Amino acid sequence: MKTVTAAGAGMALTGTTFAQATTSAPGSRKIKLGFDNFAVRAMNWKAHALLDHAALLKCDSILISDLDAFDNRNDDYLKTVKARGDELGIQIHLGTWSICPTSKFFKKNWGNTAEEHLALGIRMAKTLGSPVLRCILGRNDDRKTEGGIEARIADTVKVCKAMRSQAVDAGVKICVENHAGDMQAWELVTLVEAAGKDYVGVCMDSGNACWTAEDPLESLEILGPYVGTTSLRDSMVWEYADGAKVQWVAMGEGNVNWPAYIKRFAELCPGIPVHIETISGSVKNLNYLKNDYWTTYPKARAKDFAKFVALAKTGKQPTARKPAGMSEQDYQKDEIAKSIIYCRETLGLGMRA
Repeated sequence: MKTVTAAGAGMALTGTTFAQATTSAPGSRKIKLGFDNFAVRAMNWKAHALLDHAALLKCDSILISDLDAFDNRNDDYLKTVKARGDELGIQIHLGTWSICPTSKFFKKNWGNTAEEHLALGIRMAKTLGSPVLRCILGRNDDRKTEGGIEARIADTVKVCKAMRSQAVDAGVKICVENHAGDMQAWELVTLVEAAGKDYVGVCMDSGNACWTAEDPLESLEILGPYVGTTSLRDSMVWEYADGAKVQWVAMGEGNVNWPAYIKRFAELCPGIPVHIETISGSVKNLNYLKNDYWTTYPKARAKDFAKFVALAKTGKQPTARKPAGMSEQDYQKDEIAKSIIYCRETLGLGMRA
């Protein structure tokens, strides 16, 4: 395995964070630990630089969740990315964006049709050695489109079924994320079951669960059996006059019960890596004490919502998002490094010494 130095890679972290992140004791749970490249989005790094940064943090895995993180999409180039990951001992999971042709979030950046987009992602995943392709349906706004989220789920299922043979032949599982308030956990399960769980699974996002008024632990219970990859982060959830607010924070700084979460994750998701996606500071208002909130989630389940309300009662408004004078790039690097430290030292994650 090739050694990567901070100076050589030009990616030194601020303060003592780098030393802490790379010298912590190895985890005891034997769960691979890494990050989603969106955590360091301000760096605009391409795949090779992302792998080098993952090596600096002594990660075992990385979710590269955007096809634009690659210099090109040719197999010869992708093989050099895979070779670099193999050299560094870092597993690559690949991701892309919306595969729902009727979603407001769908773009034609990667093909004129959703099927072309999915075909491209499957081919790239196979070449990179990724067992999964993380995709999304869309976001909260899709719940208000004609036919509601049920129609968007049906459209996504149709695209997945059209590409079933390509995914199966490539050995790549299409993993749909609960993304930006588009689907609650039980709704995502209906998508997977309708498409076929032999080749479609879930990219589980704990932070996005909070955006749909779900306790991340309850979301884990529902999605766990279907999970193929992850993009996790902590949240602070607290009550306010119209309902609750959610602010994403570094791991260990919110009110999600992570020791309990990881214990159950190990039972429900054996062999699945934990990827951390810090997006600290973003605040979402969930105005569930106002009637119009429920027009967006008319079929929300009472028992799931009750657990979220209970979570909100344990939280409080966190401190300011970013220290004055710190650049966004340094802030993002520090947030993911702090989170990796917490996951390794407190939760016992990671395979490396």
